[in-house]
Amino acid sequence: MGVFENKLVAILNYKDVAPGVVLNALGHMTLGLGAQIGKQNLRLDDYIDANGNVYPNISQMPFIILQGKSNEIRRTVAAAREAKMVYGVFLNTMTGGTYLEQLDRTKETPDEQLIYYGCVIFGPWDAVSALTKKFSLWK
Repeated sequence: MGVFENKLVAILNYKDVAPGVVLNALGHMTLGLGAQIGKQNLRLDDYIDANGNVYPNISQMPFIILQGKSNEIRRTVAAAREAKMVYGVFLNTMTGGTYLEQLDRTKETPDEQLIYYGCVIFGPWDAVSALTKKFSLWK
């Protein structure tokens, strides 16, 4: 186990998604995950510079960014779901049109047809490490 009880990891689709789009997905997923987990569990601190400027809510924990393919991400999310870990995903159906159209499009698409842009996972350090050990760091 690392210094921290929990681990925060993102796996981004490097094959099917342009870098700007995958970074947008990372923002959406991380925002949602943060809302689920909360400030205390994310170990967020305010940094203050010598002038008294506050830089709020920076996590003490490392945020590890990995790369994977859609099907690898899908399998990892299924394992995280089964292990009752906190996770977030971003899918191809979550882009284009209005958010209502995106909700409908996602509801109408079977999981095996979805393209996973990425996922974020938060949970016990060793358990998250076991799920994500096969992935490489984002390049």
